[in-house]
Amino acid sequence: METNPLLDPATGHEQVEGVLKGFFERAKLRAAKVSPSYLSLWETLEQSTAGGKRVRPGILMTAYRHLGGTDIGAAARVGAAFELLHTALIIHDDVIDLDFVRRGHDNVSGVYRSLAETAGQTREAARHRGMSTGIIAGDLALTGAFRMLDTVDTDSRTRLRLAEILDEAVFASAAGELIDVDFSFSPGAPPVREILDMERLKTAVYSFEAPLQAGAVLAGADDDVVAILGDFGRDTGIAYQLVDDLLGVFGKESATGKSNLSDLREGKRTVLISHASQGPCWGELSHLIGNPDLTPEDADRARAVLTRCGARDYAQSLAEEFAARARTHLDSPAIPAPLRLVLERIVAGAVNRGR
Repeated sequence: METNPLLDPATGHEQVEGVLKGFFERAKLRAAKVSPSYLSLWETLEQSTAGGKRVRPGILMTAYRHLGGTDIGAAARVGAAFELLHTALIIHDDVIDLDFVRRGHDNVSGVYRSLAETAGQTREAARHRGMSTGIIAGDLALTGAFRMLDTVDTDSRTRLRLAEILDEAVFASAAGELIDVDFSFSPGAPPVREILDMERLKTAVYSFEAPLQAGAVLAGADDDVVAILGDFGRDTGIAYQLVDDLLGVFGKESATGKSNLSDLREGKRTVLISHASQGPCWGELSHLIGNPDLTPEDADRARAVLTRCGARDYAQSLAEEFAARARTHLDSPAIPAPLRLVLERIVAGAVNRGR
């Protein structure tokens, strides 16, 4: 697994991995009593959590430690809850996007599609089995996140606040996912502002806002600190997603572990596409975007147009603008200097990926 540099042994890397291992070991023991196929599903789900950078636990535990938190074991359990939430959301997102690969390997749906194909099922039947199993696995990871939170050793008021933060992360992400789906069925491209709102809901809340706030709440930080970290997380998360959309089109698959064709083939509504749709280059681009049979050569043509019309530079500059906004939240004296330095590195990393 490629580790997140923020999640080093001092901030609880080993504890988070240990919590997740224990979670899956207990689940697999229960599943084995039900049926071999259910055990296999849990094994596949466990494998799907491997290989990530543990960004969300790293952010959460960094905030916790720099705000005076000392119970790394408790923080590791909250961090593991957010990792399980992340697992659930990306599994379901892959189902929605009809994707069978994640991080360069078969995702849960891909594993079960392949098993069905090997067993001689038709292509359509195998696809259905893969998607169905993905939904089930995502549900298990989602409920596991809330179950994990219930095991955190803290007072009832803090546990309730943590549950509210996790619930808001799920609530916002579901809204963002629905808006994203709606975009895919709408003609043309929505305005940039609407895309940014969607990306904040779908990704920024659960990936940055909520983990930072959860770390602060668990550490007993004041409400103003929790609010500031939420504002910082919002703007950092939007910057992160803008860069993610750029990498989805212009990134190297060997570096990102993600296809640089799928967003173009899907016709994913991003700031890149919104900006391009408002200019004279759209006529060259519109017949390429959303073509499920888009060839690598056609994708190169689309990238060239997106670059020539200024969409690529616009998206990058917007990411840098949101990163700058994020930094302004750190000017508050309520944020300890050591935490400010770490958060500045986080926002810099968000916009400098792939460079």
